[in-house]
Amino acid sequence: MLQPSASTTSPTATTLAVETIDLERVYRRDHQTVRALDGVTLTVQAGQFVAVKGRSGSGKTTLLNCIGGLDQPTAGSVRVFGNEIGVWSERRRTAWRKQEIGFIFQSLGLLPILSAYENVELALRLKGVAPAERRKATLEALEMVGLLKWKDHRPYELSGGQQQRVAVARALAHSPRLLIADEPTANLDTKTAHSVLSLFRSLVNERRITLLMATHDVLVDAYADRVLHLSDGRLLS
Repeated sequence: MLQPSASTTSPTATTLAVETIDLERVYRRDHQTVRALDGVTLTVQAGQFVAVKGRSGSGKTTLLNCIGGLDQPTAGSVRVFGNEIGVWSERRRTAWRKQEIGFIFQSLGLLPILSAYENVELALRLKGVAPAERRKATLEALEMVGLLKWKDHRPYELSGGQQQRVAVARALAHSPRLLIADEPTANLDTKTAHSVLSLFRSLVNERRITLLMATHDVLVDAYADRVLHLSDGRLLS
């Protein structure tokens, strides 16, 4: 297993990947106001592994959704690789996500009737990637996560860690610059969680992918370059 080690690249030598300024997200439910994000200001350098921790309801997922363009801020700004995505139309954000962002959700969302190869390939098919390029990218992504030998196995024939790796391969297949993962180790045992986190660390080190992860997992601290803490929608010092 690859041993955890922080990236040695100096933040001043890298490009700014993410910047939020006074970010707010307010929901209204049954005549009540829920302030999921309350003035969050942060920066993330390209090629960093950054973990966002906090109790359930602290705003972790909302923050990642705003950065990934899945949710619109109520106030403040979000810049990703220099782009102010909050002013874009939903159509433009959707096209941008297909090119720039890879998502790994806690539920994984793998289709049980499809093989590992087909689950990854389907994501590229829906993006309109040509067949030859689609096959090449799918095989490269599965090889990257160490699952090429299991490409014909369906999710129920794979372990929890292998299923998580299929989800990672699917997120990486279109070569995103930013990878967003929401509680990716929540349902894994300690050994498997170490394996998945080691994979993330190697992807950041070797491919200079920027990784943002929402997590409760104490194991992440040994792998991440930075750990941010949210409480009641506010970033703690």
